[in-house]
Amino acid sequence: MPGVRKLDLISHGITEALRAARFPADEPLTPAGRAALADRAFEPPAGARVLVGPERRTRETARLLGLAATPHSRLRDLDAGAWSGAELAALGPAQLHGWRTDPGYREHGGESIRELLERARDWLAELGTAPATATIAVTHPAVIRAVLVVALDAATESFWRIDVAPGSRTTLHHRGAWTVRLR
Repeated sequence: MPGVRKLDLISHGITEALRAARFPADEPLTPAGRAALADRAFEPPAGARVLVGPERRTRETARLLGLAATPHSRLRDLDAGAWSGAELAALGPAQLHGWRTDPGYREHGGESIRELLERARDWLAELGTAPATATIAVTHPAVIRAVLVVALDAATESFWRIDVAPGSRTTLHHRGAWTVRLR
């Protein structure tokens, strides 16, 4: 069994979509989002692999934290398909109910929660055997929720019960299985 692996997940800063309850598009951080990260430099441990979602908001967050990060496709945000940029309030009641209750829901033409969880599962399996003992990943609240559901072997329905704050950091360790470390 390989040694202990550490994973730090950092959520991107505040965007206009987060503030306005919209499905995200590839957008920058708001001025308040940038200001909130201004004094939060993060020094990765020696030899750590530093990854970032490919979207502008994650790359900007990494830069503001002083992290030289490599884009990684598994850290991309949940694909909202035709709903990208739309306000949640614009969805019909049936659409909103389907989105929040059916993990396989894909009426929007994007990615389902179930597909996101599988992507997170595959990525965690890869990290559990990676040569790097530490990984820092700047990504999206949805990706962090998916990682936590997978790591805790929680019910798929618990995805919506995890609140990930902008700019927050979540730490996991792998010693044969993933554990969540609270500080």
